[in-house]
Amino acid sequence: MFAVIKTGGKQYKVAKNDVLILERLDGEEGETVSFGEVLMMGSDDNVTIGEPMIAGAQVTAELLETRKGKKITVFKMKRRKGYRRTKGHRQFETVVRITDILAKGEKPTAKKPAVKKATPKVEVKAETPKAEAKPAAKKPAAKAATKKPATKAAAKPAAKKAAPKKATPKKAAAKKED
Repeated sequence: MFAVIKTGGKQYKVAKNDVLILERLDGEEGETVSFGEVLMMGSDDNVTIGEPMIAGAQVTAELLETRKGKKITVFKMKRRKGYRRTKGHRQFETVVRITDILAKGEKPTAKKPAVKKATPKVEVKAETPKAEAKPAAKKPAAKAATKKPATKAAAKPAAKKAAPKKATPKKAAAKKED
């Protein structure tokens, strides 16, 4: 059995146990989500088309995870003006698994509760005699000669000497006449 549902402004053809990546949906991991906007449903020999929706039909799904999608790069440019802007964006998306496709008047099947693995509890015994760990000895600084200067003035390099001014051709000719 298949169904065509509408969510996030898009239409998806789904079947039981399909895994879909949709626009972001509200909810936590493991929650059940239902889609009431069923446009079409059917099997190999029987197809029902909604006008525009099938009244009473719904598709249920289990929310697997919410994550960020692939990064897209937005680049703006105005030619000959030196204007360039680059920006990235990652859209949120939700991954769901389709659990049931329900026609008008059908009831959802009972979901089996998820079995969580029990973590063994570790008890801490108070005042057990153990060898006390000695703190590790500090290693001497290997690069003691490369100290940072204490003030900003000491950090600046020495000022360069100004180059002697060259005489212009007119001034050079005037000096020769003298």
